[in-house]
Amino acid sequence: MTTSHVKRAFKYRFYPTDAQAAELSRTFGCVRKVYNMALAARTEAWARQERINYNQSSAMLTAWKKTEELAYLNEVSSVPLQQALRHLQGAFTHFFGKRARYPRFKSRKKSRKSAEYTTSAFRFRDNRLTLAKMQEPLNIRWSRPLPEGMSPSTVTVSQDAAGRWFVSLLCDDPSIKHLPTTNAAIGIDAGLDHLLTFSTGEKIANPRHERRDRVALAKAQRRLAKKTKGSANRAKARRRVAKIHARIADRRRDTLHKITTRLVRENQTLVIEDLTVRNMVKNRKLARAISDAASSQFRSMLEYKAAWYGREVIAVDRWFPSSKLCSTCGALRDKMPLNVRTWTCDCGTTHDRDVNAAKNLLAAGRAVTACGAGVRPQRSSPGGQSATKQETSRREP
Repeated sequence: MTTSHVKRAFKYRFYPTDAQAAELSRTFGCVRKVYNMALAARTEAWARQERINYNQSSAMLTAWKKTEELAYLNEVSSVPLQQALRHLQGAFTHFFGKRARYPRFKSRKKSRKSAEYTTSAFRFRDNRLTLAKMQEPLNIRWSRPLPEGMSPSTVTVSQDAAGRWFVSLLCDDPSIKHLPTTNAAIGIDAGLDHLLTFSTGEKIANPRHERRDRVALAKAQRRLAKKTKGSANRAKARRRVAKIHARIADRRRDTLHKITTRLVRENQTLVIEDLTVRNMVKNRKLARAISDAASSQFRSMLEYKAAWYGREVIAVDRWFPSSKLCSTCGALRDKMPLNVRTWTCDCGTTHDRDVNAAKNLLAAGRAVTACGAGVRPQRSSPGGQSATKQETSRREP
């Protein structure tokens, strides 16, 4: 068993005092202001065919603090402001590397409220976390312990739309070790009728988390629509809507964590389909159900957990006809409408649509592992593209 040195974020909820909440709110506003000003300066410089790097934007921040108009930036810790500039630099790096769109300005109402502190801006002793510019430690609910003897290298404080406060502690987690290698492999087909279907024949029921709260959500949204814009009652109604969305998201995330952890522990190779959820949600009739299934979040969790524990995730090309291909004889049907859940091949085999797709995905994944190519000649698949191996990446939970 080998240990993978992983930086892992441990997220906890905390309850700030009125003074701490006011200080953090000021910090969030200053972080947003600095980010937007730096982005505007870099955009203007780009129009003049000039480029501004992190060091230049940091010098600009120093100059801004000396002006009377922006003197309030000195009232908060300087570390989150510097981190905002680093995040902007990273955003431009991804943009120039063609991995992301051009950075956008942060909105006071829509953007995530967060501030990042490095080791020079917080004190962590005996499970008591005190941030810069604060006299008292944060009242954190320790739902799980940090790795023994480990101290966080970075602390990120955030507030969600429902008004809940969270602190994320980034530290090395030595408890993450590669699991013993096995020969177990599984094909995973994502769906709507069932959340997941495995090549073993097992099906995971779709909890439909959003449907459980749909009536309450619709009622809260109707009340929100009737409130006057800019009023205190509208702000309260907006938080009620946000709390329902947060409850749905929490249940969905908990379900996906349990499923992905189990899959990674039990299987060495996991084969999934490379779905384009962004295009799938354009179907207005299925958009709500597709979003509630959270296929992208499932894949993200599966990939970083597989990287942690020494497993392999293979993504099969989206054009691979997993549903139309007979997993027994390899015959390919011309059409397979969504309402067809079972079908019988000319060879006499009766297939469950989802189980058959999962078996075909597993076969495609094994072909990738063996020779890095497609499984069989695809006589009428669009473009004739073959399965491809998906590189796993380490991410925070």
